[in-house]
Amino acid sequence: MAVSTIGAVDTRAALYPPYGGLMKFIDESRIEVIAGNGGNGAASFRREKYIAKGGPDGGDGGSGGSVYALADRNINTLVDYRYARLHRAKNGESGRGADCYGKGADDVTLRMPVGTVISDLNSGEIVADLARDGQKALLARGGKGGLGNLHFKSSTNRAPRQCTPGEEGERRELQLELKVLADVGLLGMPNAGKSTFIRAVSAARPKVADYPFTTLHPNLGVVRVSTEKSFVIADIPGLIEGAAEGAGLGHQFLRHLARTRLLLHLVDIAPLNPETDPVHEARAILNELKKYDMELYNKPRWLVLNKLDLLEDKEEKIAAFLREFGNHHARHFAISAINGEGCSTLTYAIMEHLEQAARQEAETAAAGAQETGIAIVQPLS
Repeated sequence: MAVSTIGAVDTRAALYPPYGGLMKFIDESRIEVIAGNGGNGAASFRREKYIAKGGPDGGDGGSGGSVYALADRNINTLVDYRYARLHRAKNGESGRGADCYGKGADDVTLRMPVGTVISDLNSGEIVADLARDGQKALLARGGKGGLGNLHFKSSTNRAPRQCTPGEEGERRELQLELKVLADVGLLGMPNAGKSTFIRAVSAARPKVADYPFTTLHPNLGVVRVSTEKSFVIADIPGLIEGAAEGAGLGHQFLRHLARTRLLLHLVDIAPLNPETDPVHEARAILNELKKYDMELYNKPRWLVLNKLDLLEDKEEKIAAFLREFGNHHARHFAISAINGEGCSTLTYAIMEHLEQAARQEAETAAAGAQETGIAIVQPLS
């Protein structure tokens, strides 16, 4: 049964041509947010003809505007924050006499892609993780307005002249880091066939060519295994030896695999260069992954041997590779992404794995809720 390619998502729609037609995927930026100051309270007294000793009537200052972040699924890149670094909310108005309160300033809402992680540059603290569409987070709180002398009136202080100034708004320097939301991530050397594979199982169309680093930015594809079952797969630029120290492009995008539930390690089992050792390249990928992040290294990972169409003695080559490489993965598959051989079997196995993982997470959450005494309400049938 062929895998349907309906409903694919391609992050190329998120690319931005800044100058000269060059396309650039922006997944990291730094910004400064400044909330508005609160308005000052007023010290004023009622002055009207025929009303002696009218008493205090100074109003409060208005609150300064706050700065919020809002996750928006219609935004796929942080390019808006690459060039607009400063985001400032307005100050609240000061209070006035005749019981006039100052107007509060409007809040500023910054729309960001779903999957953006916001952290404080100075402390390193994670301010927000926008993992869901519509999720809103406070980045900088506006200052409260000061109190007018109306609030200091008492039986012993009939004519108070004191008032308070407005509070200063918060000011923060923030690091924005986009981690795309995908169920499955692809790992492998340049030209291992990752882009060809994502083209074979989804309607995404990343660039494919016969030279290294054809993929320059992450690509997403939706893989539909039935009308009701699908998952999202992410393709990032290939890794090379020394990636953890900054060599190549892939290390810049490894963050996009942090949210995945399963990693597919694609290996070119039939390299065109006879001096290339597939086992050595596969081990190099694992070493770079371990250097970069042990949590990412410990994720469930399957081995996918690609380019079977170039082999004559397939079974013998696969067995020899597995013997030499060792048992570094939970499962292994052999495919040919160029003609689709073995791709359907792999995608169905992925869907089954993801469904099982989702059930285990639900059971764990239910058990945790019972331990904490939180009742879980079942829907009525």
